[in-house]
Amino acid sequence: MTTYTTKVLKTVLSALHYSGVDALVAPYTRGAGIVFMLHHVTPVPVGAFVPNRILRVTPTFLDSVIGQVLAAGFDVLSLDDAHDRLKTISRDRPPARPFACFTFDDGYKDNLIHAYPVFKRRNLPFTVYVPTDYPSGDGDLWWLALERVVREAPAMVVQMQGKLRTFQCHTAAEKDQAFHDIYWWLRSIPEDRARQVVQDLVSGIGFKSRSLCTDLIMTWDEIRLLASDPLVTIGAHTKRHFALAKLPTNVVQDEIFGSVARLEQELDRKIRHFSFPYGDETSCGEREYKLAADAGMATAVTTRKGMIHSHHATELTALPRVSLNGDYQDARYVKVFLNGTPFALWNMLRGTRIRPA
Repeated sequence: MTTYTTKVLKTVLSALHYSGVDALVAPYTRGAGIVFMLHHVTPVPVGAFVPNRILRVTPTFLDSVIGQVLAAGFDVLSLDDAHDRLKTISRDRPPARPFACFTFDDGYKDNLIHAYPVFKRRNLPFTVYVPTDYPSGDGDLWWLALERVVREAPAMVVQMQGKLRTFQCHTAAEKDQAFHDIYWWLRSIPEDRARQVVQDLVSGIGFKSRSLCTDLIMTWDEIRLLASDPLVTIGAHTKRHFALAKLPTNVVQDEIFGSVARLEQELDRKIRHFSFPYGDETSCGEREYKLAADAGMATAVTTRKGMIHSHHATELTALPRVSLNGDYQDARYVKVFLNGTPFALWNMLRGTRIRPA
């Protein structure tokens, strides 16, 4: 997302907040609940060039969001409890209170170090989705490796769409543009090729990108420690964190079923919840939703933006989420998200029929 787009969205969200429109239409747009998506929780300040900053929130902000959610009348539930509640509601029988679930993708160490204490103090549940190649140090955090290259290299030459493109990376603005263009191009090409491109770039600065996984991702012992608390649900997130819609069906099956089996082996418990990597329309669809159900998943979450409505009781492996984005760490924006207004507006603009709970 560009800086300009972020400014526009903040303006729209602020307008909804200050006008009170979001609260006015909340009975029609709030629905049954909300599933929040997070990645990193860290108190480390953001520098001048941190393009992945949208994946980072502070522990203080996380705690304030939980307080705001509770004050707004939401019940904070585990995914198991949210699943059970969804199965009991319909358009004619809405829930007495909306629910909120907090979910974390990728299994970062800071989920244990900084996020877990926040939830533990409040005795509230949350979920961590783990790509099973990652805890052994075999994962490829290519988006962070790309950030490292753009930060350190004065310039880069990349073969893109049949021609060489040169990116100057002297200023923060140049770095932001280079990262944006390369990142979204990589998201559009086959997974193996995209990762090879990043590895080639990384080799140019002499950095061993696999160290990112070792440094940032929880080990199996750390995951077992976290999972020992009943407040914590561990879910599957594939094996290699590939965009499943780009892959043949047999590979998708292996990514889903294999990750579930590995987690069940490592944790000695049933795994019932799944998160699709990237999770947008280009990364998962009907085929993937069905395969998640075939794998025995009670729920599976996407990154498609929206509230949970009654119709999701029959779409449990295609649940939308709302990102707690590092660029939007402000109570105004959270309040508007909780009322569901921006997602209803987005669906209207896209021509999607809104189905209230």
